[in-house]
Amino acid sequence: MLPDHLSSDDWPPAFWLGVEQFNQQEFYACHDTLEAIWLEAADPQRTFYQGILQIAVALYHLSNHNWQGAVTLLGEGLHRLSHYPNDYANLDLDRFREDCYTLLQALQPLGPDTLAGWLPQWQATHPLPRLVTASPGQPC
Repeated sequence: MLPDHLSSDDWPPAFWLGVEQFNQQEFYACHDTLEAIWLEAADPQRTFYQGILQIAVALYHLSNHNWQGAVTLLGEGLHRLSHYPNDYANLDLDRFREDCYTLLQALQPLGPDTLAGWLPQWQATHPLPRLVTASPGQPC
């Protein structure tokens, strides 16, 4: 059972560091930061951390033109985050999930051989997913 609402104070500082690293596209650092708290966490936070962590690793794979890793981990991360309400951790999860799903849908038909040429074109018109707050005016 998910709690109805958790305040920003209910999340460890390392989580917010991981969010910042994610948004700065420091995906490997984000993975390391979130993995450290994921290993010690209990559900529902454990699965939540794992979902974000998997998407960070997917985007890391994408930057290295690893199509299989990107597609697999985007799907797994999205699945884990699908059970959380939109404003969980005061993040706009609907927007995040939508951006990740749009990227996943674009990647799936490509296959591994066309990713390198496709990525710069995609990024010219589509920013990579970001974790933004659900409440306007609140820092992430």
